[in-house]
Amino acid sequence: MKPAGINPHQHEEEIAQQAYNNLVKTYGQSNHRGKFDIIDNAYKLACQAHKGVKREDGQPYITHPLAVAQIVCEEIGLGSTSICAALLHDVVEDAGYKIEHIEKTFGPKIASIVEGLTKIPDEFSTGSVQADTMRKLLLTMASDIRVILVKLADRLHNMRTLGICSPAKKYKISGETMFLYAPLAHRLGLNTIKSELEDLALKYEHPNDYEHIEQKLEATAKNREEIYEKFVEPLYPKLNRMGIEYKIQERVKSIRSIWDKMQAKKVGFEDIYDIFAVRIIFKPRPDTEVKKQCWDIYSIITDLYKFKPDRIRDFVSQPKANGYQALHITVMGPDGQWIEVQIRSEQMDDIAEKGLAAHWKYKQHKEPENTQDEPAELDRWLATIQDILENPNPNSLDFLDTIKLNLYASEIFAFTPKGEIRTLPQGASALDFAYEIHSNLGNKCIGAKVNHQLVPLSHKLNSGDQVEILTSRSQTPQPEWIGFVVSAKAKTKIELSLRKLKKKKITEGEHTVDKFIRDGGMEPTQQILDKITFMFDFRRKEDFYYAVAAKQINLPLNPQKILKEKQGYSFFRYVKKFIGMNAKPENKSTVATTEETKYDRKKPCILEEENIMKKYILAECCKPIPGDEVFGYAPKEGKLEIHKISCEKALKLKSHDGRNIISCRWAGHRSLSLPCKIEIKGIDRTGVLTDISKIINYDLSVNVRRLVIDTNDGMFSGTVEVSIHDVDDINNVITRLEKVKGVNSVKRAE
Repeated sequence: MKPAGINPHQHEEEIAQQAYNNLVKTYGQSNHRGKFDIIDNAYKLACQAHKGVKREDGQPYITHPLAVAQIVCEEIGLGSTSICAALLHDVVEDAGYKIEHIEKTFGPKIASIVEGLTKIPDEFSTGSVQADTMRKLLLTMASDIRVILVKLADRLHNMRTLGICSPAKKYKISGETMFLYAPLAHRLGLNTIKSELEDLALKYEHPNDYEHIEQKLEATAKNREEIYEKFVEPLYPKLNRMGIEYKIQERVKSIRSIWDKMQAKKVGFEDIYDIFAVRIIFKPRPDTEVKKQCWDIYSIITDLYKFKPDRIRDFVSQPKANGYQALHITVMGPDGQWIEVQIRSEQMDDIAEKGLAAHWKYKQHKEPENTQDEPAELDRWLATIQDILENPNPNSLDFLDTIKLNLYASEIFAFTPKGEIRTLPQGASALDFAYEIHSNLGNKCIGAKVNHQLVPLSHKLNSGDQVEILTSRSQTPQPEWIGFVVSAKAKTKIELSLRKLKKKKITEGEHTVDKFIRDGGMEPTQQILDKITFMFDFRRKEDFYYAVAAKQINLPLNPQKILKEKQGYSFFRYVKKFIGMNAKPENKSTVATTEETKYDRKKPCILEEENIMKKYILAECCKPIPGDEVFGYAPKEGKLEIHKISCEKALKLKSHDGRNIISCRWAGHRSLSLPCKIEIKGIDRTGVLTDISKIINYDLSVNVRRLVIDTNDGMFSGTVEVSIHDVDDINNVITRLEKVKGVNSVKRAE
């Protein structure tokens, strides 16, 4: 509440000035050169551009670019160029300023970043504004990585202030964030930002689950603290004897990570045991190699506690692709609980939290600790992005999928015959490896030798494999190869080659059709070409030419005779396909149907029982039932699709076509029955199947559609498909079945 008698504009200016003073103070305390004048000019221009404009929460709009600049400076550690770009990132898009004005006033670097951050207008989009904007962003990123770092800061502030938006907008923004921005933050090593983005997305998409885990973490904090203190107490005297500066921290798993694990294992919070890890961060002694000091600390820990052999991760010798370095071990603590310990130097910790910006800081200063080129994998990834951008898929949505392919992939390490190491996404094939070495090697690949054994090019690699690629001059990429690869680089190169081969085939087919018409005594005019194309049921001549060249269709001997025989039929098909298809609705019933597909984005759509299949359909990909957390997707044609909020396909829809996301709410559903599967496991005993059937059929009066049970070595597992009305029904069935003697786990099948 502002004091009485204060001018509202004056109050808003005070809010902005206070935020700006804080930004300048933070920048002044950094190691960057003090370019205060250019930052001040950028702030004044931003104030002028956004004067009088408010955000949805009623705050002056200028507070948003100021907050983004604060994140850029304080949380990512960037300098004046990025701060200015953050302050100016909306002036072209929202205030009508020309990019030429920005360039003239602030120079080409800042102008280029602002240009990269400016959304593409709807009228210039090729299909999805979101996808096209991201494509433009990545184009700028290939030449200046700071554009994506500023964009991540922008997205982080938008997520922090998303609470005041409508449910549909929350789903759209959260979906975009989980689909692309959180993975990008991960890939660039911005672990702190990545975790917060994921947590906030969960908070807006599954608020009840978020609140439940948050409360559980608070309730168990004291117990965790006791376990932590008991674990680290004997470490202090031994670490002190090493003569190094260090600190030990407790790292609590993020809410999103806990939720993901609960969903994957279908368990409650109490069944997640690795809620926290212990982190040891040390300042290296200059007289000893950093790697050796990490292993010295490892020895101290394993002298005290028994370690789990399959849980040692040496990211010091082989950093992750995003530059992350640390030594991870899991040991049995004094309370009989497995505890992960992460050993890092100060530099490793800085890079783990601030990612690429920290990488460059150490690269510039050439710290003695930086004994190897840690950013090499990041540089290779950026080179891959550059490669994809040079030969992009024409479809912006497919392009976005290609970029995302390796953002979150776990990694494996494979070796060339000469012992050179290559990092690949998990699930990579021999063909992926070939393209990782060189695109020409991939294009000519016919197979490989993995650990000296002959394998097909589709063979999946494991970490540590040594791979020799076998080639043939006559080999060319085949369409089925797309299914053999998981890396963005390989997929892009294969698609590029296939497009080139298709273009060559189209040209070949065009010459064949041209000759066919001329041999029949006619000229290949546009009209004749159209008639022949329609006669063979093709909409585009290019597709027709390709089919001819690929021998998918056979041309008749006499074109004149065929054209005369098929003239009426072709004309009718032409009218039906190319005129009638595009005609506007004229009768009232059609117009009324069109009006019914309009939804109020500000209000939830009520999903009433009688309208299933009339106005909306339940998506097959996730099979939602009444009571599930859902949203609607309104395609340009067809009925409203209802998806679970956590549906993988829906995540892509929210990212690619967020404008058509509709907030939905279930009405009562008690008449219509819907199928739902339950997975059940337990210890086999005589009569267990009878008890299960009795509870479902008689005690609960639920109709069993299908029951499949297998037994093996005294255990049973199976699925029960039942007809229910809503989530309450299925939860009731699960609760009752869990009480059956011998039943160990019951869960709803995804």
